[in-house]
Amino acid sequence: MPTVRVGLSPRKTMMKKTPTLLILLTALLIAAPAHAQQRATAIFAGGCFWCMEPPYDELDGVYSTISGYIDGRIRNPTYKQVSGGYSGHTEAVKVEYDPTKVSYAKLLEVFWVNIDPTVKNRQFCDRGSQYRSGIYYLNETQRQLAEDSLKPVKAKFGTVHTEIKAATEFWPAEGYHQNYYKKNPIRYKYYRTGCGRDQRLKELWG
Repeated sequence: MPTVRVGLSPRKTMMKKTPTLLILLTALLIAAPAHAQQRATAIFAGGCFWCMEPPYDELDGVYSTISGYIDGRIRNPTYKQVSGGYSGHTEAVKVEYDPTKVSYAKLLEVFWVNIDPTVKNRQFCDRGSQYRSGIYYLNETQRQLAEDSLKPVKAKFGTVHTEIKAATEFWPAEGYHQNYYKKNPIRYKYYRTGCGRDQRLKELWG
């Protein structure tokens, strides 16, 4: 009887010849997340940037918050220049977030209930244009959502002094300002309470 040679199927032959490729593909499948990590940026000004970090840090989907300065006249401003009203900037916070977990619309909701939109060039006990409130959009979608979010606020309060503008260059503040509420919790609480921020927010938003 002639010897019958049983050959490998084309699929098995390919697998036998390309073990390195199979190992690589398997590793990629195992390592791949359910969805690719996405990052987006939002910038808001609500008076003291120390106080604007906590409400965003608490949100699921927010990677980080960075205190800094925006919408001014000079490059790389210092806290002394900004706080003295010399640079034209306002204190702001940059929010890095995953848009698949938290929407820009949600960030806007959080923004409004953490500021006093009824006052111009100040927030709570801090006075001057360096403490003006604002939404600084980075694209057309953010602009439209910001404008839409403004409508119910105007309906509630009438005159609103919060500006909505295209973002200019954002300058991170000095290191000691970052996560100040975590690094100096007692001083932060003393400042926030003394400034009357929470009391005024309750009056405005309930």
